[in-house]
Amino acid sequence: MNPVRTLMTVHAHPDDESSKTAGTVAKYSDEGVRAVLVCATGGEEGQILNQRFSGSNSPGDIAEVRRRELLKATEILGYSEVYMLGYRDSGMAGSESNSNPEAFCNIDLDTATSALVGIIRKERPQVLITYGEDQSRYPHPDHLKVHDISILAFRLAGDHQYHPNLGRAHQVDKLYYTIWSKARIIALHERFLQLGLDSPFDDEALSHPGQDDQITTSINVYDYFDRKIEALRSHASQIDPDSKFFFGLSSKDQATAYPLEDYRLAQSKVGTNFNVLETDLFAGI
Repeated sequence: MNPVRTLMTVHAHPDDESSKTAGTVAKYSDEGVRAVLVCATGGEEGQILNQRFSGSNSPGDIAEVRRRELLKATEILGYSEVYMLGYRDSGMAGSESNSNPEAFCNIDLDTATSALVGIIRKERPQVLITYGEDQSRYPHPDHLKVHDISILAFRLAGDHQYHPNLGRAHQVDKLYYTIWSKARIIALHERFLQLGLDSPFDDEALSHPGQDDQITTSINVYDYFDRKIEALRSHASQIDPDSKFFFGLSSKDQATAYPLEDYRLAQSKVGTNFNVLETDLFAGI
């Protein structure tokens, strides 16, 4: 029997799953792929960015608020399963929260990696999506740690000698990194101007180097922008509903401007032609 096609994404905080990889997950889940989310932290350091948010603003409640938002968003996107690693949000680099011993950035690397390995061995995905090593645009400690544990877990989940108590070894076939595409930013900026709207992208944003030269894989998610935006709006405590960056263009205009979600194939255990742009994460499997 053929194994169930399974796609696993590893994200740092609630809402990351909706701002990255959202259209890809919606597309593949519609095609019958089992989509699994691993979220490293509860987002305890998140700030209320929506001034009209009617929920609780107290620090003691924010993790529970964000958990509910996450579950709503993942239902919209079509995730079959959601795993919380249960670590504490580390906050931005240099913040006081970085010193909290329970912060994700301070968790022993093997401890955090083994937690992810256990989930990989249980769910047995063929494809794993995580963050790349270059986080210079947004160097959040939790995003950096997600990268570290993901590349280790990709290797160690298939090693039967590594923590055999975590389950039968499983080798993921392909490891992908999310990509910050400058072409996407330029396309959105130009769409704002074409429609006679003020663009939220200033000269600094437009001149910032992209990672376009690393793109190996582009997934067309034109039909899934409504769900991407709906999932983002589910994170009502975190995302300003008046944000021009997220919502300044309609879903149709965003899709028209740039209908792709881009990735870098970082590691592959199956035959892959790196000279040809992939349009399917499961190509070669």
